[in-house]
Amino acid sequence: MSKSPDLVAQASATQREKTEQTPLALSIEKYLQHLVIERGLAQNTVESYTRDLQRYRGYLSSVGIIDARTVTKKHVRDFAQSLATGDGEHQGLSVRSVARVLVAVRGAHKFWLVEKVTTTDPAAAVSPPSPAQRLPKAIPLAHVERLLAAPDVSSAAGLRDKAILEFLYSTGARISEVINVDLDDLSHSAKDSHSPVPAVVRLFGKGNKERIVPVGSYAVKAIEDYVVRARPELAARGKGTPALFLNSRGGRLTRQGAWLILKKACDRAQLTEEISPHTLRHSFATHLLEGGADIRVVQELLGHASVNTTQIYTKVTAETLREVFVMAHPRAR
Repeated sequence: MSKSPDLVAQASATQREKTEQTPLALSIEKYLQHLVIERGLAQNTVESYTRDLQRYRGYLSSVGIIDARTVTKKHVRDFAQSLATGDGEHQGLSVRSVARVLVAVRGAHKFWLVEKVTTTDPAAAVSPPSPAQRLPKAIPLAHVERLLAAPDVSSAAGLRDKAILEFLYSTGARISEVINVDLDDLSHSAKDSHSPVPAVVRLFGKGNKERIVPVGSYAVKAIEDYVVRARPELAARGKGTPALFLNSRGGRLTRQGAWLILKKACDRAQLTEEISPHTLRHSFATHLLEGGADIRVVQELLGHASVNTTQIYTKVTAETLREVFVMAHPRAR
């Protein structure tokens, strides 16, 4: 006699409930509660940890592990390998994604050790794989010029877009730094193209670290046009904000808004390569080094804590030189 669909569903639900109450599942739940209540992590971060640890639990269950106390270093390493290669249910992940999942796994095991759920930490010696270092992508100066010329400066929005793009390339600022610039962060000369005083802007980088960066004449002219002719119109639509760059409702421009401005300019300039705000930062650094700038100066302008971070741009310029050499030298091929 066959079972009714209701009984089958009820039995399945009961089995799922039992599975979810394994010691490992309870340990994971305890760690996730710690992230929310004691560490106060953002909802998106907790959701990401939850997904990663559910995948970890699923893998351990598949090899017969239902208790955090019986997990070994080999289990963690094999799980990391399965993340990279994929399994029957999941595709293989990138090096960066594997590293992200292992951050959650290592955090959980460390927490369980501290809370005496376990007596060892099998994940401590399992290091996330190092991502391959990718060279920053810069675009040629001719493409930068096409991009900067793209906005329609007959409108307030176009004047703003022009000012943002010029500012990004002139300062090499991160997009988060740009949208957080207030009017008072600009020197008076940065809003007056006729001023004989060099223009500068105060930027706040990672860790709220402050630095002063010069602003080029093209950017100064674009900012002056925007502040005088466009910003008042945009500001009238809002409730008042000290932000330099405003959105169409008169509030501070968001990161997403800045991305849309750049995408629109790329479309108008008919540039087919992928260009992000960070591409202009990369181009700023690369073009400075190609022009003979000292790497320590570029480091200061970019706000890098270590010159080693800036050093990667020298590899880009060296690669460019190599390509030119191969193309131009009769005995290079």
